[in-house]
Amino acid sequence: MTQAAQMDLRARAESLGESLPALLAAADHLAATVMLGEHGRRRAGMGDEFWQYRPAHAGDSATQIDWRRSARSDEQFVREREWQAAQTVSLWVDPARSLQFSGDTSRPTKSDRAQLLALALSVLLLRGGERVGLTGDAARPRAGRAQLLHLAQGMASDAASPDYGPADYGTPDVANLTSHSRAVFISDFFGNLEDVETALAMASDRGVRGALVQILDPAEEDFPFDGRTIFESMGGSLRHETLRAGDLRTRYLDRLAERKARLETLARASGWHYLCHHTGQSAQSALLWLFTALERGR
Repeated sequence: MTQAAQMDLRARAESLGESLPALLAAADHLAATVMLGEHGRRRAGMGDEFWQYRPAHAGDSATQIDWRRSARSDEQFVREREWQAAQTVSLWVDPARSLQFSGDTSRPTKSDRAQLLALALSVLLLRGGERVGLTGDAARPRAGRAQLLHLAQGMASDAASPDYGPADYGTPDVANLTSHSRAVFISDFFGNLEDVETALAMASDRGVRGALVQILDPAEEDFPFDGRTIFESMGGSLRHETLRAGDLRTRYLDRLAERKARLETLARASGWHYLCHHTGQSAQSALLWLFTALERGR
């Protein structure tokens, strides 16, 4: 790596590091606005913690009866324990340059929204006792509140990586996915969709279910461009100049619709869920959808 590249990497890493406290606070606040009631893990099963008494049914063995509780009434009761097999949830938050785009200074970048959703979801999952991590090696799945900082640092590390972060478009990382776990991929998915298809196939082969969340800026959805316009990718690898941008609108919107439809089809075929979320929309609604989608995928 050249000295200039090293300095650029350090500057980006320091900038991301300085933003972590605010990002974590925003994630906490967003998670607090989602009223979920009792977490979905609370159901009878293997575990050590007492959950509830229930009337004994035909087929219950004598060893299951809580005789002390039953002695206080005319019925026999079974002492149930709470199901405590913690789930593992792995997150891939695309660190590519394309997510640094925002069509208006009043809106967050796609990357900011993606990281906020990922961390707010982690708050909810960790609160419920789940193990949460990042795909790859940046932050292996763990339980506990302290894991939030590792997740945030891992995202910052990915975004600052000279080997991956500066790329214009990202590829889902399925390394170290735990078999029969859950996963969330968050990206604009503007890269090669064959890579997404391959990643979903590999995840499905391991029994992994989850959700694809496509983050778009309203400008990317509406294409409000006309006249002379220069289109350039965030990393500078692609550039196109036109004198009549308005003439491209119909073709662009058709291709975007095709891409979104294919993502939804790929997700459905793999037993996953798909959501297209705009940075101009409420992050709260996307978080609630995402948490509910993971609960449905149990």
